[in-house]
Amino acid sequence: MRKIISFILIAIIAAGIFFSLQEIPFGAAKSRVREYYLDNGIEQTGATNIVTSVVVSYRGFDTLGEVTVLFLATIGLSAILYREKERKIKKRRKSSLILYTGCKFLFPLILLFGAYIFIHGHLTPGGGFQGGAIIASGFLLTMLGCWRWEGFNRNRFKITESISGLVFVVVGLLGLLYGGYFLSNYLPKGVPNELFSAGIIPIIYVVIGFKVGSEIAGIINDMVRSG
Repeated sequence: MRKIISFILIAIIAAGIFFSLQEIPFGAAKSRVREYYLDNGIEQTGATNIVTSVVVSYRGFDTLGEVTVLFLATIGLSAILYREKERKIKKRRKSSLILYTGCKFLFPLILLFGAYIFIHGHLTPGGGFQGGAIIASGFLLTMLGCWRWEGFNRNRFKITESISGLVFVVVGLLGLLYGGYFLSNYLPKGVPNELFSAGIIPIIYVVIGFKVGSEIAGIINDMVRSG
């Protein structure tokens, strides 16, 4: 029975890919979808970064799925590493003075740079996932370089992650209410190439940045605490 169900699912996926390629040939010199994005992206979304308009607006529901996958991965890893009694962190070898001093100096700058990346995601290459990964790298540097580090409060990561995900869904549902579909860009789009433009897209990128950063940093934190 399991083999039959697997065969049916594979057949459905194969049929979907086949009919999609029949309608829009893969790698075609001219794609109606591509031309539509390039011709209408700035006008419809207000974002000069067309990749941003595709990721957050045209296929924003898919982006919500990607964030959900990362959330489920975080839950799964936390469940694997969970202990009723937290293991005492073993005494670790001290890092060099240069690394110890540098991590304290660079940590706020890395957070600032990550925030810059996702705040300007609708104007320049980058966005929520990239900015969140940069922020998480700042926490990783602190864990590796600051030898007096004893771990971050995991509840802060969880609260940040939960609030960010909730804001994402609420903004999307407001789009459904005011625009007729999920993640409709219902706010004023402003003037292209200005920071306060592109409607809801900067808001979505900010919450994705916080969510991704807190999730990845939380994973690293749990791994270090688990020994």
